[in-house]
Amino acid sequence: MDFRYFEWDERFNQHQGKSPFDTLWDLFQQLLTIASGEVSQALSWLNELDKQYNITDQFEDGYGMGDFIEELMERGYIENNEDATEVIITRKTERSLRKKSLEEVFKNLNKGGFGGHKTSYSGRGLERQPETRRWSKNDDIGQIDSSQTMLNMLRHSSIDNFNLEEDDLEVYESDHYTSVATVLLIDLSHSMILYGEDRITPAKKVAMALSELIMNNYAKDSLDIVAFGNEAWQISVEDLPYLKVGPYHTNTKQGLEVARHILQRRKYANKQIFMITDGKPSCMFENGKLYKNSFGLDRKIVNKVLDEAVKCRRDKINITTFMIASDPYLQSFVREMTEANKGKAYFASLDNLGGYIFEDYIRNRRKNVK
Repeated sequence: MDFRYFEWDERFNQHQGKSPFDTLWDLFQQLLTIASGEVSQALSWLNELDKQYNITDQFEDGYGMGDFIEELMERGYIENNEDATEVIITRKTERSLRKKSLEEVFKNLNKGGFGGHKTSYSGRGLERQPETRRWSKNDDIGQIDSSQTMLNMLRHSSIDNFNLEEDDLEVYESDHYTSVATVLLIDLSHSMILYGEDRITPAKKVAMALSELIMNNYAKDSLDIVAFGNEAWQISVEDLPYLKVGPYHTNTKQGLEVARHILQRRKYANKQIFMITDGKPSCMFENGKLYKNSFGLDRKIVNKVLDEAVKCRRDKINITTFMIASDPYLQSFVREMTEANKGKAYFASLDNLGGYIFEDYIRNRRKNVK
């Protein structure tokens, strides 16, 4: 395999002052994600990079690849499987990959864009704001602005007669936090690696980053992940590093259907589906058999996908499609599905996919609470 790593010079400069292990660990994690968690493949690629770029020659004390592998074992990042026939990554490495993906996504976003995510609704909430407004009967009396209320009273009172009226009462605005149930749909059809472009690795990184963000910062939110190819199946967060593209068609209908059924069981005010795909819907199950057509947009398949989008809309589930391909003929399908669901669609490049998804996730948490 001809492995060319164009970013090495820049990355090595960033690693100046780091230990040899940390320098190789950064590269190894990148390669692990591309290799779908296969340690032997990632180490093989790392050795090839070392051969091409003389990475370990730049380390002091003669630190080599063998030392790195031994340290990976000692630190608990890799281990032998049960029958000692294969070296595998550990839960510790899975967590590290999610954390690294999160850091990469945030590195590409504007600073200050995230924090405690709240609705645009003003009323009884969790965080007091400096602005005030007229009191209403449903407001918490603990939010009354006593200073402004007294000033309002004094405007119509005299020295001998202080008369507090209901209209004098003012309360602080407060932001109302909400929780969101999200299903992330990831396309594993064969087109995700066609034409020499790796589209599945960025999709996996975004999924790992989003799961890490939610688990660490928004414990009341939920994130479920569904992969789809010829069929759709639910996966766990721990499965993400190991996802691989298969010789699959694209069963968008079943992907949306599985996601909708998951969200029907979630007792959340806000529900949403994020779908990462690069292709058209090309198959579906009909009478227990796989009906497929890879040549253009099959109207029969498209209509079934649109029906599913309408069902999601009726269940108040918003669909946001992140199309990581720019084929003009697919835009009409995306527009149709978006209109059917009253959702949103983005034509995102692989470089800005994470930014789109994170910004939309934050935006969708700011729902008006009735």
